[in-house]
Amino acid sequence: MKKTIGVVFLILLVYGSKLQAQATIDSILPVRGFCIGSPQHKDVEAFTKFIVEELAPRKVNTLILRIDNNYEYKSHPELSDEISLSKSDVQKMVNACKENNIQIIPQINLLGHQSWANSTGKLLTVYSRFDETPHVKMPEKYEWPNPDNLYCKSYCPLHPEVHKIVFELVDEICQVFETNAFHAGMDEVFYLGDDKCQRCSGKDKAELFAGEIRLINDHLAKNNRKLWIWGDRLIDGKTTGIGMWEGSYNNTHRAIDMIPKDVVICDWHYERADKTPVYFAMKGLQVITCPWRKPELAVRQTEDMVSFRKESSKEMKGKFYGMMQTVWSDAASFLDGFYSKKKDDKGGDDTPWNSFIALYEKINKIEL
Repeated sequence: MKKTIGVVFLILLVYGSKLQAQATIDSILPVRGFCIGSPQHKDVEAFTKFIVEELAPRKVNTLILRIDNNYEYKSHPELSDEISLSKSDVQKMVNACKENNIQIIPQINLLGHQSWANSTGKLLTVYSRFDETPHVKMPEKYEWPNPDNLYCKSYCPLHPEVHKIVFELVDEICQVFETNAFHAGMDEVFYLGDDKCQRCSGKDKAELFAGEIRLINDHLAKNNRKLWIWGDRLIDGKTTGIGMWEGSYNNTHRAIDMIPKDVVICDWHYERADKTPVYFAMKGLQVITCPWRKPELAVRQTEDMVSFRKESSKEMKGKFYGMMQTVWSDAASFLDGFYSKKKDDKGGDDTPWNSFIALYEKINKIEL
């Protein structure tokens, strides 16, 4: 009997220690995220194994998968890639996340990023009438800069038919991922309120951008889902000197005062540890800092986020929401680099996998 009581006590002690450790890290960084392009069908098993064996042990609790057209949509099969994830593929990843207390959040790029290089995305290919800039033709060979200032195309936010279609995609992907959150992208929107657009010409670009965020947010709220977006278009790139990629040069930054306060901001900076999380937090928005490929920068940004939380008022502390590693490739390419510990041809050891490793080594060594 005494032996049984001792075993039970030991189990409770170990379990209690784990709960305490979890509560501690949750109080330090509520969100510990990882964002990556969704795997192809053939890579689902390998990626699911990565979730269980690499994300979970590092105490990652949020996984954003960039889906876009990589799913067999039932609502709009015409917008699916030729080879796409099935519902059973998604279920494998969802189950792995459930079992390891990881929130999984799908992303579909809304508004911007409707083309890439010399290729137009599915939405504007199938529904060309949604194009904000139909007069800008896709080049045979893409170069930047170019006379049209083409980076990525956008859909027209005021087109009367566009939201019925994109919201059907959003609803379907949120349902299959069994999620209460959705990431809408919304980064690097250069084409907005174009002078030649019959609906948007002359409109305030900040109002257009904010209006799109409000519309998406309101739609998600009907099913108690939360909106996440990238934060670059809400930063004044000129005044801050952050530039046209990590900040706005077309006046969308003023939208920050026109959007709901429950939108979660993913604030990415890849060259410096810019202190913009303070800006977003002071505007009443929850903010997550997002590194990419520089390990030392990821560590410094983590130190900043922890410091912001420690040294803030109780009103501000909860706005500093956490950290998220971003990976701008498909899952297979990342896994190949991660497991092979490859160097980058140009960046050397500055790779997304090394940044991920450094970020989570730092996070799991932090003490209150």
